[in-house]
Amino acid sequence: MYLIEYTYSMSKLNLDPEQAAFLKELADLWPLAKGSLTQVRKPCIRPHCPACRSGRKHPAWLFSFRRAGKQVCRYVPAALAPVLQQALDNGRQLEQRLVELGAELLARYRQQRE
Repeated sequence: MYLIEYTYSMSKLNLDPEQAAFLKELADLWPLAKGSLTQVRKPCIRPHCPACRSGRKHPAWLFSFRRAGKQVCRYVPAALAPVLQQALDNGRQLEQRLVELGAELLARYRQQRE
């Protein structure tokens, strides 16, 4: 119920054109994530596994991020790894865009003062 109400009220917001353009830009970047994705190789629990015996081990994906200032790592299923990688790339694009917006804001402020 809350999601429907929130979505309904979002369409009634009075946004200036710059805000609307930013929200459109933000929507185009979905999904978003911040952190890193790493492929590692881990041994399994089978006692005579040929891959582990040869030293190749088994590939696994780990997602690392910070929560409350502490490093956290989570296992990622292989099927989700490409989606998460895209979300991380989108997150980096968003961070870069925020830097650009900050510089633009400062430039406009300086122009108004002159």
